[in-house]
Amino acid sequence: MNLLDDVDHTILNGPELPPLFKGHKRLFLVRHGEVINPGGDKAVFYGALDVPLSELGKEEARAAGAYLRQFDLQHIAASPLSRAIFGAEEVMKRQSNALTNKVKIYHGFTELDRGSWAMKTKEEIGIENLKRFDACDESITPENGESYPQLKTRVLMARDELLSITDDGRASAVVSHLQVTRSMLSDALRIPTEEMSKLKVATASVTCIDYNIATGEQTIHFQSFKPDAGLEQAIDGAN
Repeated sequence: MNLLDDVDHTILNGPELPPLFKGHKRLFLVRHGEVINPGGDKAVFYGALDVPLSELGKEEARAAGAYLRQFDLQHIAASPLSRAIFGAEEVMKRQSNALTNKVKIYHGFTELDRGSWAMKTKEEIGIENLKRFDACDESITPENGESYPQLKTRVLMARDELLSITDDGRASAVVSHLQVTRSMLSDALRIPTEEMSKLKVATASVTCIDYNIATGEQTIHFQSFKPDAGLEQAIDGAN
């Protein structure tokens, strides 16, 4: 692993972004870094379980923070799960307002609850069941879990809450999860919920979306950008 040098003061380059003008608000959507697979040598779905980041995942989170250091973020939000909070704190500590601001926790940004499917492999759940789930067949929703439509509803409510406290012409960031980022990204792309599982969102990647205050129009400047910090390739299995 090639760790970042002097990471607290590093700024990593990324895609060019246009200025943020009045009448618009900007959100940076950050996915958490690689986790320690709770299934050991087999990939299992963990969803809303609070699984820890791997050492690589922590370095990935620091890289995302180093990239976002160049932007003046008004608010930094996170899911209540520790892997997202770690990433949000890495973003926050590199902001000029780090001493006067705190990470805002939104339960609406929690990862998809897999319910009775948690800690099971694809084979144990059943490939056909997963296909039906991805297609938003809510009759296949796991016991004590939630469907993609249920997830997306709460995620977009949390997103709107974060936008409501973000001032006109300002930017905020949210560190969350794969399915949470897919929910916001699919809404911006106007992709049906039943197709959002096809969206690729790399670990510790950043997506940037502008929101027109007057019209509600959403402009995606880039999606799933992963800052190049010379790190190893993350293992991104079932989640």
